[in-house]
Amino acid sequence: MPFWLEVVINVAFSYLASVGFALTINVPHRALNLSGISGTVGWMAYWFCFRLGAGRMASNLIGAFLIGILGLVFARIKKCPVTVFNIPALVPLVPGMPAYQAVRAFVVGDYIQGQELILRVAIVTGAIGLGFLLSTMCTEAFYKIRYRHFRNTGLYFKRKK
Repeated sequence: MPFWLEVVINVAFSYLASVGFALTINVPHRALNLSGISGTVGWMAYWFCFRLGAGRMASNLIGAFLIGILGLVFARIKKCPVTVFNIPALVPLVPGMPAYQAVRAFVVGDYIQGQELILRVAIVTGAIGLGFLLSTMCTEAFYKIRYRHFRNTGLYFKRKK
């Protein structure tokens, strides 16, 4: 399969997965497109990093970081809560297949395989959580630095009451 076709397929299905999940959890219609875009950007970052050999943890961390940044930006633009954009965008990154395989291995009695798969799910989930944490910390630091810069240069004016 040509590379450009793989990219088109990944973009289309990650967008559809994010928007489809957003519809099931009743995201406002004004935020559907941006939650799909956020999910697509996060998935494509994961996909490209994984193809370049970054590993699952680093790829999920980068994807979740970008989803977190975009969620914060889109929340300011659309004046919606951040979770409206973050939750649907996470759907492509969720490790559903390893979680299913882990439960199946435990049911069958293959406890070693089940433990390995549960560890993989825990690592991916931790990487996603760390990506969101880092994105929130980076944006908070950015706005604090920007505020201090404007305050120190005299470009920041207090509003009159």
